[in-house]
Amino acid sequence: MMINKLLSYTLSTSLLISSLTLNAAPIEIDKVAAIANQDVIMQSEVDTLTKQVKRQYQSNQQPLPNEGILRKQILEKLIQDSLQVQMAERLGMKISEAQLEQTILGIAKDKNQTLPELQASLAEQGISYAEFRHSVREELLISEVSRIQVRRRINISDQEVDNLIKMMNNQGGKQREYRIGHIMLKLSDDASADDIETGNNKAEAIVSQLRSGADFKETALAESQGPKALEGGDWGWMGVNDMPTLFAKAVEGANANDIIGPFKSANGLHIIKILDDRGQTKVTSTEINARHILIKPSIILSDAKAKQLLDRYRADIVAGRQSFSELAKAHSEDPGSAVKGGELGWADPELYVPAFRDEILRLDMREISQPFRSTHGWHLVQVMGKRTTDVTEQANKQKAYQILYGRRFNEETQSWLNELREEAYVKIMEEK
Repeated sequence: MMINKLLSYTLSTSLLISSLTLNAAPIEIDKVAAIANQDVIMQSEVDTLTKQVKRQYQSNQQPLPNEGILRKQILEKLIQDSLQVQMAERLGMKISEAQLEQTILGIAKDKNQTLPELQASLAEQGISYAEFRHSVREELLISEVSRIQVRRRINISDQEVDNLIKMMNNQGGKQREYRIGHIMLKLSDDASADDIETGNNKAEAIVSQLRSGADFKETALAESQGPKALEGGDWGWMGVNDMPTLFAKAVEGANANDIIGPFKSANGLHIIKILDDRGQTKVTSTEINARHILIKPSIILSDAKAKQLLDRYRADIVAGRQSFSELAKAHSEDPGSAVKGGELGWADPELYVPAFRDEILRLDMREISQPFRSTHGWHLVQVMGKRTTDVTEQANKQKAYQILYGRRFNEETQSWLNELREEAYVKIMEEK
């Protein structure tokens, strides 16, 4: 990436010099917009991304932001992305062709397009497929390096998990979801008293403008130095348990259209607006109580013989000569369930291997399956019950850990990016 851009810059300069030598009018092919460590960010990159963002604003029927402000935000994003890609390259990280192709196919699927249709759509936007592949590869690299670097910074204690479980149990079904708008003004760790006062004054002025009716998204795009600045500060819909801790504390007791702040954190000054709120949708899951008889093929018991055994057991159960429970206790090779008459208990079908999952989802209540094969062996299964459960009531340690990790990840990602930027050599070229 860096070598190619440096060569492009060298070629551009050479051509410009040649044209001057020949007394022809110079034609500037490209120029450097910024230097970030060993990388150069070309003006053409800023132009390309600016056009893409504008198309997105137009497709969403949003008013176009100020050109200068937009280009400034885009240049900052390109610098940030470049620093992350450089770190990934220093660590020797690579994205395989298979991973890249799978991701691109996923993008096409999300857009309800085939790969040729996606390529045609890109061409209509003036984006070559090679450029698109390069962009996706870099996004994957950025995602992977940030995940690895930030994960090392996160430590979650058992006490934190237990406290969150208690809080979630107390909240029950009363949780709400909030659409958060966020503006951040950075303050360095060694900011002077004057810097802090200047930042506070600017933040207070922004709050005053917002309370006077200024458009939040336009203000965020113009002023925010936070991770969602290009999206107008919009973090989308989040429940309290899914938010960074900073947001969760700020929205407590707040309502739609409330403006909160400014308040300070380790990363700077923050202003939050509740763009909207709503009652949290209850998340439900289907659980199935099934019982089974498992026969495992072996050197002395072929697949065919295992299936024949289960065919005979099934015929005996259907005819009333034997009970499912007694046959499971006597013959099932799943020791955990055999002692309970083959009963597996209530469980989410997704916990089972695909063949077993698909079979129990297909069966009606009390229906006994035909013998079928899974990775564990041959099964005879009967569905004893189905129920719909409220997943929000099943908060366990893993769920609580995931929530805490998600909160901390957002917070630590911003801290890591700030450190990365502060430690880097960055020179932004003045446009003439």
